[in-house]
Amino acid sequence: MQTLIQHGQVYTGGHLVNTDILIKDGRIQALGHDLIDPQSVDTVIDAENLLVSPGLIDVHVHYRDPGLTQKETIRTGSMAAAHGGFTTVGAMPNVDPVPDTPAKIAHMVERNQTEGVVHIKQYASITMGRLSDDLVDYAGVKDAGAFALSNDGNGVQLAGTMYRAMQGAAKAGLPIAAHVEDESLLFGGKMTLGKRSQELGIPGAPSVSESAQVARDLVLANDTGVQYHICHISTKESLAMVKFAKEKGVPVTCEASPHHLLLSDEEIHGENSNYKMNPPLRHTDDRAALQAALKDGTVDMIATDHAPHTVDDKPNDFSCAANGITGSETAFAECYTHLVKQGSLSLERLLDLMATNPADIFHLDGAGRIEVGQPADLAIFDLNHEYEIKESDYLSKGKNTPFTGDHVYGRTIYTLVDGQIVYQAKED
Repeated sequence: MQTLIQHGQVYTGGHLVNTDILIKDGRIQALGHDLIDPQSVDTVIDAENLLVSPGLIDVHVHYRDPGLTQKETIRTGSMAAAHGGFTTVGAMPNVDPVPDTPAKIAHMVERNQTEGVVHIKQYASITMGRLSDDLVDYAGVKDAGAFALSNDGNGVQLAGTMYRAMQGAAKAGLPIAAHVEDESLLFGGKMTLGKRSQELGIPGAPSVSESAQVARDLVLANDTGVQYHICHISTKESLAMVKFAKEKGVPVTCEASPHHLLLSDEEIHGENSNYKMNPPLRHTDDRAALQAALKDGTVDMIATDHAPHTVDDKPNDFSCAANGITGSETAFAECYTHLVKQGSLSLERLLDLMATNPADIFHLDGAGRIEVGQPADLAIFDLNHEYEIKESDYLSKGKNTPFTGDHVYGRTIYTLVDGQIVYQAKED
């Protein structure tokens, strides 16, 4: 099976170059011009005036399967990822049952492979049941196929539990991806405490609920040497501590979500619960700090925190609605439109944040690069024509995003996984 991609602007070796790509048996066989007679291959893709990117990588998605499949399934979630140009994702463990044993992880890994249309890496939980203080068998879940650990959705509340978890994870060679939130500092808040929460009459939680746990965990990570990753970092105080810790050699990385990068609590309206997520939208100075941190290297990657919900989960009453928005199908276009086209970030840096860096940090061999011999995991985007994000185009079961209706650039035209087309845009 051979595929030839012609005339594209290809991101390879840290540069954008005009070149062709020859794919054979699922791998990149050659880069260059006049590689082969186009009539002799099985498929020819004309990528003229299009960007050919390494398949994007999202280390933070929720597929709700098993246990909450009315919200999403492995199949629909992975189709949504492909629609957004993602070829590798990391599935969080907040499902029922929680994948907290080697047997459960092995079962999830098998299902991910058979039911997903993209590569799905599986998180194991840090603690049994995800909310306890009993540690998982880290060596066992790693052998069964877990690529990292997370208690996603809840911070580990006891310092002693996190310390022992970091020691065990370091010994097993597994990263810890932490939702950082001290629940004793929430005080019943439903959004970030501040001027906007007061205007809306919605209980607010101080942003120190995040930064206090970041401070704790950085000290513990420094002592244990664990590979420590902060999920959806959102405050300027957290960023300042991470920057300082990196300078001191603490093994810490972090991700930012598109919604925290592009929105603030100023956009929240009491009736629109699509602006409700956890961590909540922060203040405009936090958003500015996040965007600056993309450029200076404090933030290592962009991850969507794709969190699909049903319509019933997201009523008009902001305070009663579930946390979370979808992101797989809007992330690249929103970030390209509002960060790259507006001049605050280079296209090359965006591709590093959404492909190369996640592959390097989470040791995802064969992902994140366009190189000869690598698996042909590719995304092809149209950067030149504006389009409207429409709910009718979503492949996810979840429609809960405030980005619906936006006019953006960066439409996914093709997504290839192991050389096979898993998403192709419909012709207008």
